Amino acid sequence: MTPFGEKMRQLRAHHHITQAQMAKALDVSAAYLSALENGHRGRPSWAMVQKIIAMFDLIWDEAEEIQELAKVSHPKVTVDTASLSPTATELANLIARRIKRLDDEQISAMLKIIKKSD
Repeated sequence: MTPFGEKMRQLRAHHHITQAQMAKALDVSAAYLSALENGHRGRPSWAMVQKIIAMFDLIWDEAEEIQELAKVSHPKVTVDTASLSPTATELANLIARRIKRLDDEQISAMLKIIKKSD
């Protein structure tokens, strides 16, 4: 599941809406919505994010949050380290190879370090 998918699931639960109901309201298939929610599709288009924001009547902070989550929810990431240091390339490759073996605590610690540099 992606961060965007998790947020969509929370919004649906909060509003007591099924995937089928949401798919119909957004004029997409339930299969597409399920794949998007579960991280089996790429990040949603800007237009789709706007439809979801409108559907749930999200304003300001909530709308901004869902837009940001959509940006960081591509399930297949490519990292271009061509102009970076050898250690940056090593880090990117190690993360790609080992991320499945990291537990939530380790991933959270790494996220905290990376987010500090923003």
